[in-house]
Amino acid sequence: MSDMDMDKRGPEGYEGGEGCLTTVIRIPVRIVVLLVVVPVRMVWDVLGVCGRFLDRVLLRPLGRALGWVGDTLLVPVGRAVAWLARGLVRYAVVVPAVFVYRWVLAPVGRGIAWLGRGLAGAVVWMVTTLIVTPLAWLFRTVLRPLGRGAGLVLWAVFVWPWAALYRWVLTPLYVHVLTPLGHGALWLGKAVVRVLVVVPAVFVYRWVLRPVGRGLVAVGREIVAAAEVAWRVAGYVSRAVGRALKWLAWNLLGRPAAWFYRTVCVPVGHAVRDHVWRPARKAAAEAGRAAKAALVSAGEAVRRARRDAWRALVGGAPARQPLEPSPVPARTLGSTTTAPGAAPAPEISLRKRG
Repeated sequence: MSDMDMDKRGPEGYEGGEGCLTTVIRIPVRIVVLLVVVPVRMVWDVLGVCGRFLDRVLLRPLGRALGWVGDTLLVPVGRAVAWLARGLVRYAVVVPAVFVYRWVLAPVGRGIAWLGRGLAGAVVWMVTTLIVTPLAWLFRTVLRPLGRGAGLVLWAVFVWPWAALYRWVLTPLYVHVLTPLGHGALWLGKAVVRVLVVVPAVFVYRWVLRPVGRGLVAVGREIVAAAEVAWRVAGYVSRAVGRALKWLAWNLLGRPAAWFYRTVCVPVGHAVRDHVWRPARKAAAEAGRAAKAALVSAGEAVRRARRDAWRALVGGAPARQPLEPSPVPARTLGSTTTAPGAAPAPEISLRKRG
């Protein structure tokens, strides 16, 4: 439903026209609300952008780091502490407590309970025999007959005269005198309240409060509608301002930075990578391999000298010389066999050459 259709409907449950009050206050209210809401909406959008930036740049990496710390350090430490605490509680508290309860407190408690049952039985028997039985006999034979006689005397002296007075005097007086007077006074009070309270209250409600309330409802409804429209308009304005600021920032900062990166940083980086970093890395690798080979040769020479010195001191078989790598046997001309010292023959036959 469009705003025009909503405006035509008027108040809830009222299908007629809106009235002059709504038409008069609508435009000023919307202008004032728009001027108030636009800065609020722009501040709201700026805070939202800042919050998303902080979430993406700071909060998420921080949360991942904290999660890694918790999973890597805190959880194992907590488990170890919990396991140690369970062990300490079990062997320092639970096991001694169970032992004390099972072998000390439980036997002592059973003995105390048995002794208490015996003492309680003896006390109950003594109280029943010495106190309860005599009191019960005294109540049955003396106190109950005396109480019944005193009750009859009190009824005849006090209760019966008051009952007769209530039945033959007070009840007719209430029914035939006080009740009609009460009905008349009640009717008179209702009439007075109606004339002095109800009628003025109805007049004030009908001709003062209800029109004022309708006006306030119309004003409130217009303020709410104006706030909704102003919030949407403020959103459009805020997005337009944001696009303008983004375009300005890109043309003032982003585009020169991108041009500088493409035209200066990338060629310089490639030149440094091709002419400095790669030769340096290659030279470092060659130096490392040469140093490793030198260390291996020096270690082998030290071991050989140590063995020769040991054999020279204690005697023994001469040191075995390391085997020289045999040359690769070459093929002779016109033959498939190989002979040591012969020059390597070509792989293609002379016949095929001709």
